[in-house]
Amino acid sequence: MSGIGMGWQSAEPPRRARAVQTARLAVALACVSVFAGFWAGAAPAQSQTGASAPASKAANPPNPVDAQRKNWYNDPFFALSNAISACPQPLGPLMTKAEADDDAHYRVERGTTCWLAHKCSKPNSYLYDPDIAAAIRQQLQGDALFAGTSIWITVQRRFVYAEGCVGRGFDSAALERRLAAIPDVEQVFVRVSSNPQGALPYKTLSTAP
Repeated sequence: MSGIGMGWQSAEPPRRARAVQTARLAVALACVSVFAGFWAGAAPAQSQTGASAPASKAANPPNPVDAQRKNWYNDPFFALSNAISACPQPLGPLMTKAEADDDAHYRVERGTTCWLAHKCSKPNSYLYDPDIAAAIRQQLQGDALFAGTSIWITVQRRFVYAEGCVGRGFDSAALERRLAAIPDVEQVFVRVSSNPQGALPYKTLSTAP
């Protein structure tokens, strides 16, 4: 009896081992089937992502630095005309916080120089800028000189910057004279181009450092 019992016990483990192997094989095949289905479904999505990648690059998301640029000192900056829609907007007084902090000392120094030299009745030359901007709007906005142009005005420390796009034959000298005639204007800089797609004589967001 004991011999028969030992023979039965020796035969049992192989059968049990085969059953375990069979079960493991079934689980492995099931996993392969699941992953095969997953990759089959993922392939189109992956292909679609690859196809959309160039589109996202083409969209050219805005530079994060540009998003930080603001007119921190509220310098007058406005469009005097807007007839050329393709004209890139000038950078004007827009700057990052770091640039504004770096410029703070120089603004105080430059602004008070005029008063210390007894050339200004106001203690800081930047205090003239709002009135200069208002006079430019009142005297030049809608003037025939600006027909067919897109020109922005920036006023900083009694300096006037006229930047933008104009038609061929535009009289830049006449614009400079008109702006220089505004009371309290110290200097005028006219930077305009007749080719919006070409190299521009002024900075824009895309050309800012």
